[in-house]
Amino acid sequence: MTSPALDATDLALLALLREDARTPTAVLARALKLSRTTVQSRMERLQRQRVISGYTVTVPDALEAGLVRAHVLITLAPKRSAAIELALRKIAEVRVLHSVSGPFDLIAIVAATSIGELDALIDRIGALDGVERTTSAIVLSTRIQR
Repeated sequence: MTSPALDATDLALLALLREDARTPTAVLARALKLSRTTVQSRMERLQRQRVISGYTVTVPDALEAGLVRAHVLITLAPKRSAAIELALRKIAEVRVLHSVSGPFDLIAIVAATSIGELDALIDRIGALDGVERTTSAIVLSTRIQR
């Protein structure tokens, strides 16, 4: 399946929706200098094309401010990716999971309430059957988040 062609207006609309996906259509229309029905039609087309595939919950930084976040780089045994992914999905502290190229197979972004809890979480991930090695880096601060 080929990627849908997006024009400058589509890209501007998507940028506004990234800032706040619940922005009213009338506000989006004013910002884009388009009619409300035109914006609604574009949004419906983008949904049909699966450019917009849903709306999600983003927990405000204030709610996670007290948490210790880390990136856990994971090396897997051959042919264990699906089982490990399934196991990691069940761990609530895993916020994001990326499949990557290079010396590691996965990068899990995790959040814990303390360094001790983070240590136990990393041990828990490392103990999963098929995980050969983990390397972690604690997030000190987030400089850019879009």
